[in-house]
Amino acid sequence: MSSAGSASSRDDAARIQREAGAWLRRLNSGSATQRDVQGFRRWRDAHPAHGQALQEARRVWALMPQAMAPMAGRDTASAAARRPRARGLPRRMVLLGGAVGVAGAAAAAVAVHPPLALWPSIGELQADYRTATGEQRELDLAGGVSLQLNTQTALSRLRGEGQGPGVRLVNGEIAVDLGHAGSTAFEVAAGAGRVLAQGAQLEVRHLADVTWVTCIDGAVRVWHPDGARELQAGQQLRYDAHGLQPTQRVEVAEWSAWRRGVLVFRAAPLEQVIEEINRYRPGKVLLWASHLREREVSGRFSVSTLDTVLLQIERSYELQARSLPGGVVVLR
Repeated sequence: MSSAGSASSRDDAARIQREAGAWLRRLNSGSATQRDVQGFRRWRDAHPAHGQALQEARRVWALMPQAMAPMAGRDTASAAARRPRARGLPRRMVLLGGAVGVAGAAAAAVAVHPPLALWPSIGELQADYRTATGEQRELDLAGGVSLQLNTQTALSRLRGEGQGPGVRLVNGEIAVDLGHAGSTAFEVAAGAGRVLAQGAQLEVRHLADVTWVTCIDGAVRVWHPDGARELQAGQQLRYDAHGLQPTQRVEVAEWSAWRRGVLVFRAAPLEQVIEEINRYRPGKVLLWASHLREREVSGRFSVSTLDTVLLQIERSYELQARSLPGGVVVLR
């Protein structure tokens, strides 16, 4: 290859990397629109090199907090006193610059972790498929793979050279039916692990960085940095970034009741019940009565009558409900 051709290739690679960084900054700005998301997807899918550059940009982006942590821990007031003021800028301007930096960091944090989860995070906005609060959706993928997405679920196709068929569960809950799929194993990546299955039925739930894998029929294999496990029908495994929990048996019909529009609780803490209701109900319910958080609740509730369920909880525990803008309800 000529030197001119090599230079051109390097220029193209640098340009693509800059574009990837620009897209990440835009999507993490806190002001990205749906049109921005659509434009990002078109750019990402236009060429394999775009996806590779995006992965590298995300890796660098993820390392930034680690690199900034030592700097954030310094005594900024002492450091400012020791160094001369840059180019004679007035102190007000220096402080303003720091405020802008803090505001930018706060905007990025809000985009990644929205307050009270009242809107989708940046990872969910970038997903290929999403369901809104209270929405369920069915997908038929190539090769006879059927998926059912539960409420507040974000899902992306797995991409990469040599990558087999599969999806990444960004957040939420899915049911996977491989009964009519071919002989190729299907992969579900979620959190710190991944699940491989063939001709099976399974459910994967990934919330707050914790993943549950439930084998409904057949057998599935779970891979994690701490090891591998095989699940048979009626078995469930939970894992997070720190490790794998022991395999346990579950009532499949109760665990899968969400597919029939029903929530089943057996001696579940009230705080957990409220968290689950928040996944299906627009807005946010906040339990401020801390002494009731561990109170056990049992029952079967229809997702179509959750406001009635909240009213029952309010009366049963003598709580007062206060409604705020945005569908927020405070129970105290």
